[in-house]
Parts: sequence; C-alpha cells; structure tokens
Amino acid sequence: MEKKQWRVSMVLVVVSIFFVALNMRPAVTGIGPLFNVLLESLHVSNTKMSYLTSIPVFCMGLFAPFAVPLQRKLGTKTAIALLIIIIALANGLRFLKESYVLLVVTSFAAGFAIALIGPMLNAYIKRKFPNRFTTVVGIYSFGIGTGATLSAALTVTFYNRFNGSWTIALGSWSVLAIIALCIWILAIQNEEVELSDTDIMPENVARNPWKDVRAWTILIYFGLQTSLFFSIMSWLAPMLQDKGYSLVAASSMLTFMSIVQMVGNILVPILMEKWSSRIKWLFSLGILGIIGFALLWVGSGALLWMAVLIIGVVLSGLFPIGLLLPLDESKNDEEANSWSSMVLSGGFMISAIIPILIGYCYDVTGNHSFTYAIFMTLMLGIVVTTIILKKK
Repeated sequence: MEKKQWRVSMVLVVVSIFFVALNMRPAVTGIGPLFNVLLESLHVSNTKMSYLTSIPVFCMGLFAPFAVPLQRKLGTKTAIALLIIIIALANGLRFLKESYVLLVVTSFAAGFAIALIGPMLNAYIKRKFPNRFTTVVGIYSFGIGTGATLSAALTVTFYNRFNGSWTIALGSWSVLAIIALCIWILAIQNEEVELSDTDIMPENVARNPWKDVRAWTILIYFGLQTSLFFSIMSWLAPMLQDKGYSLVAASSMLTFMSIVQMVGNILVPILMEKWSSRIKWLFSLGILGIIGFALLWVGSGALLWMAVLIIGVVLSGLFPIGLLLPLDESKNDEEANSWSSMVLSGGFMISAIIPILIGYCYDVTGNHSFTYAIFMTLMLGIVVTTIILKKK
C-alpha cells in the first residue's frame, strides 16, 4: 500500500511540474499572434514592440542566478508558489487598460518569475527523479511547449471572441496560473523538509561553471536555440502576413508549428532514452533546421507549411536538449542548480537581443530579408557549437 501511495504521489508531482511549466511561456508568446494588432492599437514601432518579447527573456537571464539562494531560503514549494502568484498577477494586470507601459511592466514581472522557476525545477527534477530525469525533463519541456501552443492558438480566439479586446485576450492567461498554483500546493506537500540546507551539497564541492569552457559552450548553444524560439514565436505571424496571409491564416500556421513543437517536446526526450547521443541529435536537428528556414525564406503555399512543420520539429528537440546538457554535466544537486542557472542566465540574455535586432532591421528596411538571414545564422551557430561540444 505504501508503495502504491508513493507512486501516486510521484505522479501528482509530475502533474504539478507540467502545470507549472504551462505558465512558462504564455505571458511572452501571447504577444506574437497579436503583434500587428498591438502595433496599430498602441501606435509604437516594430522595435518597441520587440521589447515586449526581449524584456521578459532578458529578465529570465538576469535573475536566473538568484534561484539558488531563494530556493535555500524558502524551499522549493514556497518559492515556486510565490513565483506562480507573480505570473498570475502579471497576466491579470493586463486586463486593466490598453497601455504599452503596462505591458512592459508586466512582461518584466513575468520574466522575473520565469527566470527563477526554471533552474529550481531543473535541479528539483534531477534530485527527485535521478533515474528518469530525462523523461521528466521531457514532460517539463512538453508543458512549456503546450503553454506556448495554447497561447498561439487561443490568444487570437479570445481576441475575436471578446469583440477585439486584446486586454482580455492577454489577461485571460492569469486563470491558467491560478490553476497551476492550486495543483502545485496540493501535490508538493513537504518540500521544505526534503530540501533543507543539510540536503544541499556545500558550494565548495561543486565545480564553478563560470570557469568551465564546456559550460560556456552549452550557454552559447542555449542562447542560440532560445533566440530561435522567441524570435519565431514573435515574428512568424507578421512575416507570414507580409507574404499576404491574413491574421487568422498566419496565426493558424503559428499554431500548427506550436502543436508540432509541443508533441516533439515529449517525443524527443522519450526517444533519447533509447538513442541517447546528444551530439547526433544536435547535428540532425541543425541540418534539418537550415533546410526549414531556407524553405520559409523562399517558399510559398505548401512549401511554407512544410517549412513550419520542419521548424516545429527542430525547436521541439533543441529546447529539451538545452535543458539536459547542463544536467548531464552535473555531478550533484548543487552543480545541477548552478550549471542550469548559468546556462539559463547567459542563454536567455543572449536571446533577448535577437527579437529587438529583427524589429530594428524591419523598421530600417521595411522588409524581412534580414530576418531570414538572422534565422539562418542562428542555425549555423547551433551547428558550430555542436561541433565544439563533440570535440570536447
């Protein structure tokens, strides 16, 4: 009976991780489907609109190192509960008024919370599921992908359903955070006891990732793949609209890509249980990504759908591998947290630059030629970092 109760408890923990992960993207990716709507409503430039993606992503990098001390002080359960409340408030405040400043402030708050949740959950998963952490990380990344998919699919639906109110469309995601908060509190009962200071390895036992060349290589890889994700989520719909697609058609293609990515987020880690070579996966996804973005650049009609499919597959594999690489390298809980914090911190700060760069280039040129070139450069960069990781 005790063994059965333990299994039920573990299932509930995994479910709670999934629901927390659902809230890791909508505050950011909900902007993309309504990009042109917000552009016209708020009367701002493409560069300023890009800040709504870049600010939370930059915060994810800036504040990630604070995950370790906060986790030690409050414990995993309380810390993540408070951070989910911040996400709920950030989304909920968007109900209040049509304001660019309010969107910037709430984007900052959401980015702060997401920044701290990521490393905490990474370390928690490795400690709680030492023999199945690849699978549980897959479920975690699946939750993140599902959240991104829901925001891509439903934000425009909410916008149309509520008579063109983008405040309701964006603010509605606070409900998802409230649901996650309830499930997390119910499922995670005694984490303060389980993650007391006596259970955490002292810092002098752990290698310092900031002095490790391999950690820096993983950081750059994570920054490149995260740049791809946030940039394509923000800019795919307006890029397709520039090709002549309507808002509904463009958001449908964005939703399709997100669904492919969502499914891949869970399938790729499961497949990696059998074919575990991260390098082979990265090479395959890198070459496939170059093909996908080339088709997006020059293709039309059915080729565009093929491009979106390929890009969804590529993104679905790159992200969970990015989460797994620092965990593969870590030798204890302290390293798992510190390496994840470093990789997420630097990686997200790198990826905050790209959406702004795309917006600036579009404002200057009036077309997306530079956007496609940037995407291709990012994919080539991923192939290069893979070669470096293979050599080491």
